[in-house]
Amino acid sequence: MRRKKTLRERIEGRIARKRGEDVFLPREFRDLGGEDQVLRILRLLVREKHLVRLGYGVYGRAVVSRLSGDPILYSRNGFIGAARQALTKLGVSWEPSEAEGDYDEGRSTQISLNPVVRVKGRFSRRRRDGKQELVIAR
Repeated sequence: MRRKKTLRERIEGRIARKRGEDVFLPREFRDLGGEDQVLRILRLLVREKHLVRLGYGVYGRAVVSRLSGDPILYSRNGFIGAARQALTKLGVSWEPSEAEGDYDEGRSTQISLNPVVRVKGRFSRRRRDGKQELVIAR
């Protein structure tokens, strides 16, 4: 007789299957269990360094740093890519900053040091990974 998978195993399996996604919201696991149970498992995965918390209700894939042993965000496009993916999943309409547009079109050679996005509408949550924080422009 097969053993029924625990909620943790089902959440970890779903995260592993989502190869192209680096950001996860608790509502993506709503069908697996209750909200409190899902949040408890996500907090446990953060403590065990499988995920990093990027802000209220947003978690990112993590790897353990060889240098410090701390979890760091694992995203192909870095923190800015993960933050943009989170905004899209939250249903917030955004566009690249003016400085990024100037660089892409060849009007400037300066690369923005801070990750900046321009948000259309209301949005006030903070997105942060360690010391790096997403700057919201209006």
